[in-house]
Amino acid sequence: MSSQELVTLNVGGKIFTTRFSTIKQFPASRLTRMIDGRDQEFKMIGGQIFVDRDGVLFSFILDFLRTHQLLLPTDFSDHLRLQREALFYELDPLVDLLNQEHLLQPRPALVEVHFLSRNTQAFFRVFGSCSKTIEMLTGRITVFIEQPSALTWSSNSFPPQMTLLPLPPQRPSYHDLVFQCGSDSTTDNQIGVRYVSIKPDNRKLANGTNVLGILIDTLLMEGFHLVSTRTLLSEDKSECYSFERIKRPEVLTMNKTLKPETTIMSEQSQKKK
Repeated sequence: MSSQELVTLNVGGKIFTTRFSTIKQFPASRLTRMIDGRDQEFKMIGGQIFVDRDGVLFSFILDFLRTHQLLLPTDFSDHLRLQREALFYELDPLVDLLNQEHLLQPRPALVEVHFLSRNTQAFFRVFGSCSKTIEMLTGRITVFIEQPSALTWSSNSFPPQMTLLPLPPQRPSYHDLVFQCGSDSTTDNQIGVRYVSIKPDNRKLANGTNVLGILIDTLLMEGFHLVSTRTLLSEDKSECYSFERIKRPEVLTMNKTLKPETTIMSEQSQKKK
């Protein structure tokens, strides 16, 4: 690549070097007039074009010129200032994307874990604002129910031989799931045990406190942060754990159905006619 294909900009004291073609891909923009020397506000000084604007925000503008996408950091809060810069450089496609500010803002994903411990049983209900989180947990959680094996029914063995039947947690809706563990009495006065396993930990646990610990660790490893805990019922030890994870903002892509150069050339040809 020859030096004639490159241009260096000094924007507010920050130096940017890129291709001429990157800066000039929107012919109607002020950036193109700047490069062509048609905007008298900008002068070439020491081999650099000096632009008295915010250099930090220009890095996002240059990234848009290179990718035709707008992806801002999670903690970005200068949407109005960036929109002002896009208007200054007359980059209408970028202005249009910045008008979709509701898509650019980071949104929290919320999860609540309700835990009820009663005698030898433990009950769980997990609510999630994002259904994908509930789907992820459903795929990792397996409930194992003890039941007499087929061999037991054809013999007089005592105690009866038990097998574990794997079942997924129940899904009352897209945004919650329920399951339980521990021992409970069946209709024929036999004691059955429900175990819970949460991947990647393959242990089958019947103790509700142990299951709760693994469930919390799973959410923490998925990027959630524990924001609050509260006791709902002290008699039955009913507790609620609230988690939050900041979702990354969406990547907004410019509509490429019509290239910028084509648009300008068609307008100029119509004027000549």
